[in-house]
Parts: sequence; structure tokens; C-alpha cells
Amino acid sequence: QRQFVESGGGWVQPGGSLRLSCAASSNIFYGSHIGWYRQALGKQRELVAWITWHSDTSYSDSVQGRFTISRDNAKNTLYFEMNNLKPEDTAVYYCNTRPPLSRLWGQGTKVTVSS
Repeated sequence: QRQFVESGGGWVQPGGSLRLSCAASSNIFYGSHIGWYRQALGKQRELVAWITWHSDTSYSDSVQGRFTISRDNAKNTLYFEMNNLKPEDTAVYYCNTRPPLSRLWGQGTKVTVSS
């Protein structure tokens, strides 16, 4: 893989949960700080959480306390556990290094939160 590959999105009702996954090749994943980004329709892409190689984490105010980022370095995989989802979380979610590298953007995975 020459870029990140996201999966796990879907439709969920407000208050529901989803778990996103993001896979990459070891040469991308190893030693990298990686973030989850999202882009809502008509808005700029924003960083909502990121994790260091040693699993220190940081979150935007909008997701703090509801979402959890984690990584499995042996599997070169990043995760995003999203709980208590809100309609304003509707977006396409991407992973990339932090700071992001343009060549590594994948297709993203779409999350829709509505009743």
C-alpha cells in the first residue's frame, strides 16, 4: 500500500457508535504520528484526533470524551472508536500522518449520523 486505506464507516442514528480502521504499509506507519481527519460537506478538512508512535493522544474539543484513537503497531493499523455520535459528526473520515502528506490521502470512509 502506498497510502492509507480507511474502512468502517456507515449510517448510524444519533447516540450510536462506529469503529473506524485505517491500514497502511509498514514504511508509512513505522515511527509516524498519525491522525484522524474529517471533512464535512462544504467544509475544510480538519484534524480531530492524533496519536504518537508511543500512543500519546490528543483530541479536538468537538470529539473529546466521545471518540478514542488507538493503534496496533504490529498490524500497521489505526483505529477510531466513536461513541455518542451526533449529526455534526457526519463527514468523510481520513487518516494521514501529522502533519499530513498529500500523497498519502486515501479515499476515506463516510460516516452519516441521522435519524
